[in-house]
Amino acid sequence: MKKILFLFGTRPEAIKMAPLVKTFCLDFNFTVKVGVTAQHREMLDQVLDFFKIDVDYDLNIMKPNQSLHELTSGLILKITEDILNKEDFDYVFVQGDTTTVLAGALASFYKKIKVIHIEAGLRSHDIYSPFPEEMNRILTSKIAHIHFCPTQTAADNLDREDLKNNVFVVGNTVIDALLLGLDEIKNSSESNLINKYSNIDFNKKIILVTCHRRENFGKPFEEICDALLEISDSFKETIQIVYPVHLNPNIMKIAHEKLTRDNIKLISPLDYPDLIWMMNHSNLILTDSGGIQEEAPSLGKPVLVLREITERMEGVEAGTAILVGSNKEKIVAETSMLLLDDSYYSKISKAVNPYGDGTTSEKIKEIILANDSY
Repeated sequence: MKKILFLFGTRPEAIKMAPLVKTFCLDFNFTVKVGVTAQHREMLDQVLDFFKIDVDYDLNIMKPNQSLHELTSGLILKITEDILNKEDFDYVFVQGDTTTVLAGALASFYKKIKVIHIEAGLRSHDIYSPFPEEMNRILTSKIAHIHFCPTQTAADNLDREDLKNNVFVVGNTVIDALLLGLDEIKNSSESNLINKYSNIDFNKKIILVTCHRRENFGKPFEEICDALLEISDSFKETIQIVYPVHLNPNIMKIAHEKLTRDNIKLISPLDYPDLIWMMNHSNLILTDSGGIQEEAPSLGKPVLVLREITERMEGVEAGTAILVGSNKEKIVAETSMLLLDDSYYSKISKAVNPYGDGTTSEKIKEIILANDSY
């Protein structure tokens, strides 16, 4: 029997790890432990509660105004002393590119524990964008023993870095989580959500907006807001724009000052179940979020990506997403086409999602079971 540790710290990691934890817990070949660093305390806890994940080790690492240097070194020490020194693990699973991922991989390497990297191989090919995530994932790839890539493009990135062994293309667990989450909502809380968002007219076309990345702070975000205002005025009788506004003051202040139209609904940030429910009830999505670029195609929702570059070009190449950046003219033009041209909308909404079909967690488990030498 293999003893494994799932280690994560942020909401996106928890979402993508949750279906894996549940899948491995159901198999008697594995003893499963869950460790969290709580880089995102409140948002992390919401996901753990929603997916009913029990935590064995909670490091609760975050402190106000913590530098990246302090966070990284503190994580390595806490992961080692409070988790890895207490049990003998065969594998440590890390997911993505956060500071928890790099610290967990390095701490495991120092203990000679095999690291399994979920969502391996993503690259923007710019070590400072996103920062520090691009370097986190590059370094984690050098440490990892097994690489589970979401797409062939990600696997090709590893191949170019001469990482050729134990590389598997399995899809992205975010799709597993999405389908699990929607089933949970359908079975338990659909009516509550309808009542909660009764101020939104779902008889109109809903445009869901999420925008929070550092690269959009300042002038880019102002231009995005100007685009939303033009869209709002041009389609005032037929659409509602729903924008869960991030709490960062660089976003919140400008959004509330500029986006004052009746058909623009500025709401509080959404918990994960509320977000995927809102995505499912939207017509199209404008976002700078990586996860939403992966999730929305499984719901048949066209995505306009509010970034100049993305490490998830597979969606753009597959036709499920369009890269518009913060360019007002591009945002307005593409949104207008999707609202007015049914054939254009259908072409994008029916494109095949390159990020998987909801079976990634099972594939990962079967690969590990079939290769005991790992």
